[in-house]
Amino acid sequence: MASLVVDESRDQMSRAVVRARAEFGNIRTGRASPSLVEKLIVEYYGSEVPLQQLAGFSVPEARTLVISPYDKASMGSIEKAIRTSDLGLNPSNDGINIRLSFPPLTAERRREYVKVVKGMAEAGRVAVRNVRRSGRQQLENLEKEGDLSEDELSRAEKELDKITQSAEADIDVALAHKEQELLED
Repeated sequence: MASLVVDESRDQMSRAVVRARAEFGNIRTGRASPSLVEKLIVEYYGSEVPLQQLAGFSVPEARTLVISPYDKASMGSIEKAIRTSDLGLNPSNDGINIRLSFPPLTAERRREYVKVVKGMAEAGRVAVRNVRRSGRQQLENLEKEGDLSEDELSRAEKELDKITQSAEADIDVALAHKEQELLED
């Protein structure tokens, strides 16, 4: 029983780490990256569709993203979605592709983004700790019901703590990487 609780907690913590990394990817670094636009919702023939289902992406230069729509009729809708998004980018259309040029970030804006990313990392760590707390409660309930001995509870809690520390370390590594990415020119 204890191993089930520990395994379930491990899975939930790994999902929290993946979620935190995905949120880091949504922060603009001044470099072109498909992850910034691929989740944009585009109005396409009356339904809302993520941009990644309507187009392919390429990055020919560090600050240029090229979007190649599969259906040329969707170009106007894609441009509109990009303009109305909070990315602050102005798409240019050559009839075949849509080009996005990413301006370099100012030093002040970089520092603001670092603060935002640190907040996201802390939210990820809190999610991991919440999973640990939930797992501990389940383990303590198992002990109260007599399904778990005191020694088994202690071992399971130590394992849970190890998993928690590992997940938090993964978030910290991703944070350090994103911070470095944001602060370099």
